[in-house]
Amino acid sequence: MMFDVTILGSASAIPTKKRFPSAQLINMLGHLFLVDCGEGAQMQLIRSGTGLQKIERIFISHLHGDHFFGLPGLITSMHLTGRTEPLHVYADNELPGIINPVINYSHKNLGFEIVFHELIPEKSELLFENDNLLIKSIPLQHGINTWGFIFEEKEKARNIDKGFVQKYNPDIDDIKAIKAGADFVDKTGEIHSNEKITRTPEPPRIYGYCSDTQYFDELAAQVKSVTTLYHEASFMESDKELAKERNHSTAAQAASTAYNANCKKLILGHFSARYKALDGLLQEAKHIFPNTYLAEDFCKFDII
Repeated sequence: MMFDVTILGSASAIPTKKRFPSAQLINMLGHLFLVDCGEGAQMQLIRSGTGLQKIERIFISHLHGDHFFGLPGLITSMHLTGRTEPLHVYADNELPGIINPVINYSHKNLGFEIVFHELIPEKSELLFENDNLLIKSIPLQHGINTWGFIFEEKEKARNIDKGFVQKYNPDIDDIKAIKAGADFVDKTGEIHSNEKITRTPEPPRIYGYCSDTQYFDELAAQVKSVTTLYHEASFMESDKELAKERNHSTAAQAASTAYNANCKKLILGHFSARYKALDGLLQEAKHIFPNTYLAEDFCKFDII
């Protein structure tokens, strides 16, 4: 099933002519999630051809404006276009007190419920789970409460060989047991080992979103299982001290985290407006982690 991310905004702090503030749309196994919601996010969603009502859950990494100023406008548009389904929002516990007065001033009775889920500071926790996926938070270091998010596909059941099914015609209960790892005993009493009648499924795909954060060694351990990692890269190594002062990372530091975590793919984003061209950031990262890409607006990446 489809698992990809569309970059809606890749700028840090200040938007530019080419880049909007942080926002990403994740299409995960038929579910649409929005991660961060910077100014203009709803316009970017419309331009990407995404129906606003299809978004099920929104995850806000922290309460700097370039990561949530688009939220009141998006919620208002959802109301005006007839949303009735609840909208789940995961964020710092101060977010409702910031956006509710703005929304209530214009629309005292929304047509849908906003369900706020408070993120716990400095702690990783399971935020959402169903039969096929789970979503977790991870703590980052940015001077204020900040979280990253991990979107994880659950391990798939084993694939049963079609020839075996045609020959032995197992019933539904047998199929379920075989997919779960059981051997099969046919009518003659012969045992067919699970290894011979099934194939190992593709390994789970996992997307890690590391929002604004300074570099710290422990982060690699938190994203160790991630296959595709997004990591902010606000600065180049020549501005390393500025990155540290502002609790941000360089492209090389992002690449080091991906390398140490044994990720398969790295996506860089949250670029400072001081860089008119981004080739320098990309090359710095590629020197450490070759399979690196730039998260420019409207780029779509398959999660591997």
